[in-house]
Amino acid sequence: MTAETTGQPVLRVEDLTTEFDTAGGTVRAVNGVGFAVAAGETLGVVGESGSGKSITLLSLLGLLPANGRVVSGSVRFGDLELIKASERRLQQVRGGGIGMIFQDPMTALNPVMTIAQQIDESLRRHSRGLGRRGRRARVVELLDQVGIPRAARRADQFPHEFSGGMRQRAMIAMAMANRPAVLLADEPTTALDVTVQAQILDLLQELQRETGTALVLITHDLGVIAEVADRAVVMYAGRVVEEGTVTQLFHDPRHPYSRGLLRSRPTLAAVAGAELPAIPGQPPNPARLPEGCAFRPRCDRSAGRDACLSRPELIMIDGGHAAACHFEAETEPAELGRSA
Repeated sequence: MTAETTGQPVLRVEDLTTEFDTAGGTVRAVNGVGFAVAAGETLGVVGESGSGKSITLLSLLGLLPANGRVVSGSVRFGDLELIKASERRLQQVRGGGIGMIFQDPMTALNPVMTIAQQIDESLRRHSRGLGRRGRRARVVELLDQVGIPRAARRADQFPHEFSGGMRQRAMIAMAMANRPAVLLADEPTTALDVTVQAQILDLLQELQRETGTALVLITHDLGVIAEVADRAVVMYAGRVVEEGTVTQLFHDPRHPYSRGLLRSRPTLAAVAGAELPAIPGQPPNPARLPEGCAFRPRCDRSAGRDACLSRPELIMIDGGHAAACHFEAETEPAELGRSA
């Protein structure tokens, strides 16, 4: 968990909607998403692949591919509205006020530039008070800070000369180079072994404590959410279906999808040889969403109820806990604790 937060959001997203033009027609990948994160706070964003998590973060910074566009909504970074900002203004924000850790450092890092050159590029753009020697010292300091041994020598190596864990550390160093107010992390521990994953999470928390950075962490791993997040947002089919504190999510989930994710999580208490519970079916194709509640075909609470043919709105329950389900009051508290 992070240190105490200021309570005042540094990043606020409201009613964000993103669409893509495809051969099969227009696909709405993000549909009315909203959340806020304060300085020093960690917000976890969880959901299955295809739920719109990564597209949401790319939408915030104007990094969508050519066939994608934000069609409505608001993204406020402090007093700046990012949705209406010019490309020049967005370039000033990216890597400066807002840092981004991409999912795969091997493809995100430039293979023909050394690690030092890539971090130096960010420093030249956003920390212009530093001279060449100052930037070099900052590069070495950052790599040492993220735990890369012999940082002065390794700085002049190329990404392919780093292990997967070291590439991820180098990307974190680049994202933190200009002490951003907000850090967006898209599955930063994917494809890493358990030991390296724990090291990366510890590193993010340590850097956050030192800088007071707000962290938005995308992951499919509920254990990671339990370990590091203060609050969580659960996404399904491009929408937020539940949000609240981590304690609320783990001990009193109100959406059937949230409960299904929790039940599908391996635990130490599971009986050896027992089949792991799973949510039936597959996430819907965003180009052909079912009528009404998108989770209806997989939901054990719908049972043909007519109410589920209309889309439920995100309704506040209590204490910042909200869920988008017509029958949220019928969802029993989970039997699962917060252990990872």
